[in-house]
Amino acid sequence: MQKLKLLAQVITFCSSLTAGSFGALASQDILIGGGSVTGVYYQAALQTCKLLNIHKAEGYHCIGRPALGSVFNINAVLRGLLDFGITQSDVNYEATMGEGRWAGEPTKALRSVFSLHPETVLLMVRRDANIKSVKDLKGKIVNIGNSGSGQRGNALDILRLYGLDPKKDIQAKGLQQAEASRALIDNKSAAFFYTVGNPSSAMADPANAVPVDLISINSPAIQNLVAQKPYYVMTTIPAGTYKGVDHDTQTFAVKATVVASAALAEQAVYDYVKTVFEQLEVLKGTHPAFALLKEKDMLTGLTAPLHDGAVKYYKERGWM
Repeated sequence: MQKLKLLAQVITFCSSLTAGSFGALASQDILIGGGSVTGVYYQAALQTCKLLNIHKAEGYHCIGRPALGSVFNINAVLRGLLDFGITQSDVNYEATMGEGRWAGEPTKALRSVFSLHPETVLLMVRRDANIKSVKDLKGKIVNIGNSGSGQRGNALDILRLYGLDPKKDIQAKGLQQAEASRALIDNKSAAFFYTVGNPSSAMADPANAVPVDLISINSPAIQNLVAQKPYYVMTTIPAGTYKGVDHDTQTFAVKATVVASAALAEQAVYDYVKTVFEQLEVLKGTHPAFALLKEKDMLTGLTAPLHDGAVKYYKERGWM
């Protein structure tokens, strides 16, 4: 009987440890949505998560996962399905201002965290498709990006400004980027639009497999669009960035931005931001698109108000 009483006391004591001391060590799950597995957004989600897991191992269990892109990530963040999402600066702007896909319904709870690399709007074509300009896409099979991606909006803007109707003038496909790259290689499409940081494996893979070209996106109408929108800049992709493209390619660019919901805990955002900035040199070495990141540039291109957790860190650094 005495042994049974002692055993009961031991079980009670162990139970209290499990519910108390051990429970206090439980990590908070953090989910970050990126983009296609071949794109830079996924790497941004994956690599920043790795930093958080390494340097805040007792506090967080962070997972960077592929996702459907900018529009999806913003909606998922606002619904609590993601803690952080990577999104294009132009889509961030539309959601905040109640334009485009959020026409008349601005997203009051969306918060900016920081920005990352610039992303160029690119048009890659098969050389044997005889496409020399955007207008030459007429009658061709063209991937414009999956529904829920920022690149789809960019592609539709470009087609409109060049006088092409995606429903009548081209055979528009809505593939995710990994599929779009494969379709170009397999000659199941003539071209694809993609908005991405460079260099990108999604561009390099088809360039290494078949003869391709990049088409400049630079008309008076495009320049006027860039002048009107605060989140766009004109840019140039240098010759040699991708195999077989031996000329500079003019186009325009947005910035990748990290967003969260105002409902996400201030401490979680603070810890994430602090970790990324303190380990920025490590992050820069994980992908060529991150190599030129600079601290203060990472506070530009942000339309939604800053999250309180981000503000706390930026004030500590004297940036606000």
